[in-house]
Amino acid sequence: MHTLKLTQIGNSIGVILPREVLRRLKLEKGESLFLTETPEGYAITPYDPALDEQIQAGREFMREYRDTFHQLAK
Repeated sequence: MHTLKLTQIGNSIGVILPREVLRRLKLEKGESLFLTETPEGYAITPYDPALDEQIQAGREFMREYRDTFHQLAK
């Protein structure tokens, strides 16, 4: 667990992430993080939840039309 402090950054308030956290998330300066609300609270992730939903929808579509794709691949 890491305790993070809010800090003034220009006219905004920000959080500085420890180097170890950035390394584990495989993040570098300038990259984006996503804050999502969960039943347990909030989660910060480098992965776009909207993209995950789109990928899941694509997988379901491909599963539904698996036979059609197989025939087209011949």
